[in-house]
Amino acid sequence: MPNNKRKNQGNKNKEVTMKPSNEKDTPIQDYEDDEIEEMQEADLKKLIRTLRSSQKQILELQKSLMDKIENLSHENEILRRNQNETKQLVQQETVIVTRNNNEVKNSIDQMKNTIESLTNRMGEAEERISDLEDREQERIQSDQRKEEEIRNLKHIVRNLQDTIKKTNIRVLGVPEGMEREKGLAGLFSEILAETFPGLEKDREILVQEAHRTPNKHDQKRSSPRHVVIKLSTVKHKEKILKCAREKRQITLRGSPIRLTADFSSETLQARREWRDIAQVLRENNCQPRILYPAKLSSVNEGEIKTFHSKQKLKEFVATCPALQKMLKDVLHTETQKHGHQYERR
Repeated sequence: MPNNKRKNQGNKNKEVTMKPSNEKDTPIQDYEDDEIEEMQEADLKKLIRTLRSSQKQILELQKSLMDKIENLSHENEILRRNQNETKQLVQQETVIVTRNNNEVKNSIDQMKNTIESLTNRMGEAEERISDLEDREQERIQSDQRKEEEIRNLKHIVRNLQDTIKKTNIRVLGVPEGMEREKGLAGLFSEILAETFPGLEKDREILVQEAHRTPNKHDQKRSSPRHVVIKLSTVKHKEKILKCAREKRQITLRGSPIRLTADFSSETLQARREWRDIAQVLRENNCQPRILYPAKLSSVNEGEIKTFHSKQKLKEFVATCPALQKMLKDVLHTETQKHGHQYERR
C-alpha cells in the first residue's frame, strides 16, 4: 500500500492547485514526476482562463470599434449633406455673378475653399473607416488563432489526463462500505483471486493507489461510486482487462461487477460516440474494436482499418459501396444529431 501522501494525491488528481513560481518567499523543493505533470496541467488551465479573458476584452473592443464606425458613417452623411447644400449655394451665387462680377469672384473663391475643406474631411473620414475595417479583419483573424490555440490546449490537457490515468483500472458495481475490512486494494486482490486465480498469484502485479471517485458519497445516488485502481505498469492493466474481456462475467463475493480502463471525461465521451457505429459493424461481423484512446478499428474485406475520427470514416465509406450501405442509417442519424446540436448553439 502507498503512503498517505501519495494516497491523498491520487484522491485529488484533478483538484490540486500549485502555487505560482513567481511568489515571494516560496521555498525550493523537489517534486515527484506526477507532481510536475500536475503543475503543467494547472499552468495550462491558467493559460486557458487568460485566453478566455483576452477573448472577452477583444469582444468589448469590437463593440467599441463598431460604435465608432457608426458615428463616422453618420458624420460622413452629414458631410455629404453639407456638400449638397454647398452646391445649391454655388448655384445661387452664380445668379449673383451676373449682377456683380466682383461679388461673384469673391463668392466663387469662398465656395472653392469650403468644398476643398469638406473634401479633405471626407478623405480623412474614409481613411479612418478603411483603417477600422483593417483592424476588424485583424481582430477576426486573431480570434480564429485564439480558438485554435484553445482547441490545441484542450487536446494537450486531455492527453495529459489520459497519460496520468494510463495505468488505472476502474471497477464498477462494488457496494459502498465493502472496503472497510480489507481496504480497496484488498478488495481488488479478492477480485483477482475469485475471477482470475492465475493473475492473483502474479507477484509483479502491484497496486500503487486505490480510491473511490468522486471523493464524497452522495446519499441520493442509488449506484455505488466507482473504484479506481492504479497499477504499477500499463502491461499489467492490459493483461487484467484482456482476461476480463475473455471472462465476460466478473464477480466479487458472488455479485457481478465490471472492470474497464480509466480515461478523462473527454476521451470517454469520444469513445461513447463510436458505440452505435461499432454495434452495426459487430452485427455484420466486421470485428470492431475501440482502440486507445478513442480510435475505431474494424475488418473490411480481410484488411484491418483504423479511423481516428468520424470524418475519416465517412471519407473511407464513400469509397466502399458495401460499407456505405451498411452504415447509411447510423451515419445519417449522427449527421442529424450534430445538426440539432449546432442549431441549439
